[in-house]
Amino acid sequence: MIINGEKLEFKELKFTDFLKQKGFKIEFIALELNGEIIPKSEFDSLILKENDRAEIVSFVGGG
Repeated sequence: MIINGEKLEFKELKFTDFLKQKGFKIEFIALELNGEIIPKSEFDSLILKENDRAEIVSFVGGG
């Protein structure tokens, strides 16, 4: 799978587990998976698969 342009070697991976491993906070991200925006309500049941392409955008405050 490719996440944010980085090739990762996993057969399947629960999306929320990946977020925890990488230190993302669910409330501050948006996910595009294979060209589609995925609603946060689907994150808990989402399994990333071998040929998926994902872009994760993290929102941060600042001024």
